[in-house]
Amino acid sequence: MPEELIIEHCSPTLAGIKTGNLFSVKVINEEKLNNEIRELNDSLRDKGLRVIPLKVTHKYALIYIYRPSRLMNDLKDPQASLLLKRMGYKLKNPECCIVELVQRLKCEESFPHEIGLFLGYPPSDVECFMKHPCSGVKCRGCWKAYSEPEKAANLFERFRICTETYQEMHKMGKSLTQLAVTTV
Repeated sequence: MPEELIIEHCSPTLAGIKTGNLFSVKVINEEKLNNEIRELNDSLRDKGLRVIPLKVTHKYALIYIYRPSRLMNDLKDPQASLLLKRMGYKLKNPECCIVELVQRLKCEESFPHEIGLFLGYPPSDVECFMKHPCSGVKCRGCWKAYSEPEKAANLFERFRICTETYQEMHKMGKSLTQLAVTTV
């Protein structure tokens, strides 16, 4: 799995300023993919990161890189937990929620939009998107922001700058492991 791809799509998570990111990779050999994910987990675990495949088909894999400690805090948010509970998630712990998300990605025809909660999007924006995806949008970036457009725009810019900075640092020889910050 090319480091450039991970840096392009996951720099804010590597930098510790975002809960999680998703990216897709082409699947040529599933065993090789699993080995690459295992190696990534081995190299990033001490940085407080985890890498898991959310969905694997014969053509592609949807990979989730996240910070378990941030996800735990995000899912404790009353609005986020209520939204997930209403959707049938069992809120024992974040890992149980991820297992449920994986099942929904496998079984449901439509994309589970609650995935935004696993990426660190504001629960109010996730809920508004699920109810009215096209109306009331005040700002667009990584997600559609329905409330606090200035805060969202600032975050979007921060994520953009982070990604550009990480791409430059990688070009200058910094590895993925060196770029990933340690958080608790």
